[in-house]
Amino acid sequence: MRVRPISADLLVAELSERVASTLPGEWVRVAVDGADVAEPGALADALVGPLRELGRDVLRVSARDFLRPDSLRYEFGRHDPDAFYDDWLDSGGLLREVLAPLDPGGTGKVLPSLWDSARDRATRARYVDVPAGAVLLLDGALLLGRWLPFDVTVHLSVSAAALARRTSREDAWTLPAFERYEQEADPLRTADVVVKMDDPRRPALIVDPG
Repeated sequence: MRVRPISADLLVAELSERVASTLPGEWVRVAVDGADVAEPGALADALVGPLRELGRDVLRVSARDFLRPDSLRYEFGRHDPDAFYDDWLDSGGLLREVLAPLDPGGTGKVLPSLWDSARDRATRARYVDVPAGAVLLLDGALLLGRWLPFDVTVHLSVSAAALARRTSREDAWTLPAFERYEQEADPLRTADVVVKMDDPRRPALIVDPG
């Protein structure tokens, strides 16, 4: 594996310029994928301002607002790693309400959130009209390998040892799902950009996964 150390600020600058130069005049759907400990939401948030400075409107969406209801997520118990991998994310809802409307020739009408998992009820969010040329920044875990139509994918990679060390005891049951993700989705090779995030304070671009 070959890596290039990079500062957090330079990472944001390079990613922003890459995204802003993608398909001018059309929507750009960006996935920032990673386990919670890699802080994909923080990186997605950090990209908003620079992208706007580069002339792009931005819509921020989080996959955590497209989880399935408790009755479906917990059908096999609250700590089933296979259910966490396969059944927690409402991929169909995310595709229907967010990604497909931003296909070339799409309506541009997006529902930014669907389900409040804390209250286990619909968010009742309103649809928003996303202007042409805008960037969708979607953060979440286990996003790749689901045939979701992203234009740019960024994977925040955490080694198995670092993930086990940094994951809280109450969430340790999810670790087999991330191990399965590495094997089945192979994000190191399928993502457009891979950032090593064993320590979020010291990111590094993986330029060759080996």
